[in-house]
Amino acid sequence: MSGLRSSTRPRSRSGEGGSAFVLTRGVVLLFAVACGASVANVYFSQPLLVTMGDDLAMSPALVGSVVTLTHVGYGLGLFFLVPLGDMADRRRLIVAQLLFLVVALLVVSTAHTAAILLAGMAATGLLAVVTQTSVAFAASLAPPAERGRVVGLVTSGVVIGILLARTASGLMADLAGWRSVYLASASLTALLALILYRALPHHGDAPSTTTLRYGQLLRSTLTLFARERLLRLRALFGLLIFAAFSTLWSSVALPLSEAPYSLSHSAIGALGLIGVVGALAATAAGRLNDRGLSRRTTGIALALLAVSWVPLAFTRDSLWALVVGVILLDLAVQAVHVTNQTLIYALRPDAGSRLIGGYMVFYSIGSATGAIAATSLYTVAGWGAVCALGAAFSCLGLALWALTRHEPADG
Repeated sequence: MSGLRSSTRPRSRSGEGGSAFVLTRGVVLLFAVACGASVANVYFSQPLLVTMGDDLAMSPALVGSVVTLTHVGYGLGLFFLVPLGDMADRRRLIVAQLLFLVVALLVVSTAHTAAILLAGMAATGLLAVVTQTSVAFAASLAPPAERGRVVGLVTSGVVIGILLARTASGLMADLAGWRSVYLASASLTALLALILYRALPHHGDAPSTTTLRYGQLLRSTLTLFARERLLRLRALFGLLIFAAFSTLWSSVALPLSEAPYSLSHSAIGALGLIGVVGALAATAAGRLNDRGLSRRTTGIALALLAVSWVPLAFTRDSLWALVVGVILLDLAVQAVHVTNQTLIYALRPDAGSRLIGGYMVFYSIGSATGAIAATSLYTVAGWGAVCALGAAFSCLGLALWALTRHEPADG
């Protein structure tokens, strides 16, 4: 990666005002791994719900609330915890959140009642937003000319974590039970906390933070949306692309588990490996943003997103069509997502955590909307209707881009 040092050891260099932290390729990759491992905790439970319910004698309705509470916790964390990155030492904040996440994961792994499990899952979701704190920190440490590339690499880690979480948890649960998934994650999270504590810059080497108090900080997040049109526009793009993303990934298991395929849960989970190919495009999108091509990147990606639903519509006839559609969809979503984050961070680097946290609230709304709508629609109208829904979200995004592409605020 040109422009970033290949050494894995952070270095300081002298300059005006003292020492400055030099972001190395190794630290960027460390951010990516930490982000992927953290966000995966939100998705581990999805293949494990039946096993969890049987183990703790939970009703189907109560089991379903495991996923709901995890996402509710995540949404709350985006608003209440991520903005702290603009007022606190981000290194200490990230390490502290990871250590609290270890505690939450241990609670989940040792839960022997439904109430304890649900409390642990809500806390896990709340603390998993350390992912977004880390994205904002990585963006703040990157030179402006390299920011798109850095955000792209770190975002690749996030997406790979999301896509592989279900596959990893299913395989581990088959080998050692569902509790082993959370014990292993707690161990990895603790290790990452130690490594990040040693690798990330101290407060003196990090970008300066705001002097706002916590209440003012939260209010300013809302004020940023009122003042920054680009933030509102990119948040809408984020909502629509993740509604399309969730439309696919929340429902694709349904046709694949039925005739003519009747695939196992492990085979369906392996689809995440295919999605990783598209997710790796996030780095390329970051490079295009660094060259000032954010508007064009957004338009091309949204067009690909709309086109991806054509092969996806033939999923029942061909697994190859599904593979092509998955790669196109994930490539397009990540290209827009990286572009969004790079542009909104540049608006106010001093408010980076608030900007990214606020933007990700719309990601959560879009993801929830797509999941609920797709699973409900499949029950009453089948896979073709689900693909029409995903295409509608995608075309809305493309139409929004077409209407705003000549405006200066569109980056």
